[in-house]
Amino acid sequence: MNFIQKIGLALFVVAIGIFTLSLGLDSYKLTSESLQTKTTYHKEAITIAAKNIGLWETEFGNNFEFIGQLKTAIQSANENQAATIATSGLPNGVGEWDFKIYETDVKEYILNTTKASSNGLVSNNKGIFWWLTIGLGLIGGLLYILPKFNLIPGIKNDHIYHQPLTRGLKVNLRSTFLIATIIGVLLYGISYMNMNFVWPAITAGVIGLIIYLVLFQNGEKENDATRSASPNITGWLGVVSGIYLIVFYILLYWKAEYITSWIAIADPVSEKLSGYPASKWFLYGMLYTVIVLVMGVRMIAKYRHNQYQIIRTCSVMFFQTCFAFILPEIMIKFNQPYFDFKNIWPLNYTFFFDYNIKELMANGNFGIFMLVWGIALALVGVPIFTYFFGKRWYCSWVCGCGGLAETMGDPFRQLSDKSLRAWKYERFIIHGVLAFAVIMTIMVLYTYFTGSSQVLFMNTYGVRQWYGFLIGSAFAGVVGTGFYPLMGNRTWCRFGCPLAAYLGLVQKFKSRFRITVNGSQCISCGNCSTYCEMGIDVRHYAQRGQDVVRSSCVGCGVCAAVCPRGVLRLENASADVHTRTEELKTIHISEGEVTLLS
Repeated sequence: MNFIQKIGLALFVVAIGIFTLSLGLDSYKLTSESLQTKTTYHKEAITIAAKNIGLWETEFGNNFEFIGQLKTAIQSANENQAATIATSGLPNGVGEWDFKIYETDVKEYILNTTKASSNGLVSNNKGIFWWLTIGLGLIGGLLYILPKFNLIPGIKNDHIYHQPLTRGLKVNLRSTFLIATIIGVLLYGISYMNMNFVWPAITAGVIGLIIYLVLFQNGEKENDATRSASPNITGWLGVVSGIYLIVFYILLYWKAEYITSWIAIADPVSEKLSGYPASKWFLYGMLYTVIVLVMGVRMIAKYRHNQYQIIRTCSVMFFQTCFAFILPEIMIKFNQPYFDFKNIWPLNYTFFFDYNIKELMANGNFGIFMLVWGIALALVGVPIFTYFFGKRWYCSWVCGCGGLAETMGDPFRQLSDKSLRAWKYERFIIHGVLAFAVIMTIMVLYTYFTGSSQVLFMNTYGVRQWYGFLIGSAFAGVVGTGFYPLMGNRTWCRFGCPLAAYLGLVQKFKSRFRITVNGSQCISCGNCSTYCEMGIDVRHYAQRGQDVVRSSCVGCGVCAAVCPRGVLRLENASADVHTRTEELKTIHISEGEVTLLS
């Protein structure tokens, strides 16, 4: 590490420190101006309750106490409103939604009011703190990365399993971490669903069934090597990084009122793009984009010996910056719906929700165009593009999830579990999520067209609430990104993304894409398998001269980029597209035995 890189690393650590400590630098006071509500009835009721408990115009030195008091005031106001309705009825001409405070309103009021009530060093110096956190981190990251362009191009033996950041977890710790995560998500899910045990219980049952099918079906007791981490030593710095990311996502998704200082830091950028103060999702989008851009430069520096990697990385940087971040904010500025043109159902699981369809339909011809665009992309674009180019056209060139995994997650790609057992879990889980997304969407559309929210014994609003919590938040965010330093960078893409499952089915059976192999040149170095982020044991195929047509392959091409002999090649060929998944072209797994049919 040279002097410039040491400076860059120091600046980055300082930026992270300031970013974290900024959460405790503001004070909070509830006033008439800072109380954010939708109706005057709500505002009056909360004001009275806040005065009764001594919250009104009282300054608090931390947001924990302030938020606790604010929740008490809103709960008291809601009880008073309900009592008024019971005794006197609703005021003339006033609807119940305008008078009574609902659960959906409570979360919004707490977040927006806490942000508006803040006052202090961060809130009064948003621009300065943007540069001290995001800006300083960006500069530090680039200073650390840019000297890498002076190194000789190509992949070196860089001791990735010996570094404290990139070693991953030992097998026993990984199992413990997974079990703790599953239990934690299910327990919090009960609270999230307002103490409704049904969906957490169903999910626990499905998890148990999958474990049984993988471990005990046909009496199989497989215990193959995982090849996914350093076998004896856990990377402590990776664990710290993973925990930091997990905590960040938990706060972002479910407790955003505690990170209003971070949201305020994003206000100057948001106001320039859309004309509005930042939301928690703007903060996330801004951080996401900055990280993809900075780490994209690192990706180019590392793989600059391979033109495919340079072009592919530039593509994900472009689509994340322009299509996922800037364009939707500009649309808001021109009073159009927020819309990410590259986000596709079922990854964009809210696309067919009633409120989204109504919003698009209410925006005239342009809104109808966006609705038709989304439907056509999912039903027509996906099969056509995947037929010609494989799922790489989206997963490795366009998708924001894939873009973050490829850039920020690249140092951890070797942690992806290559075991046969992991592959079995993968197939059950990802196709299960796809089935869940399809069923939920059918139920949501049923409610939209009929007005009925009850399908058999299930409430469609409860179904989509649980999907949003379990898949859209816990799996895609908390686990999907927080597990980068612990279990690899494509955990979400490999095990959870319903769009990846959809693309993979087309790629497996009706796509021209494959990785071709010149088996006679393979020296079994294992670079290809080590660097495969999707858990494919590429060396297994290379040693046998067998084309890789796995549905999970995202066509990132890194296996070919790190091969010292040019054994692997990404190709689009139509010669056997209708027969390549028949018996003579596949590996068969039956009763614990692996058989290559040739």
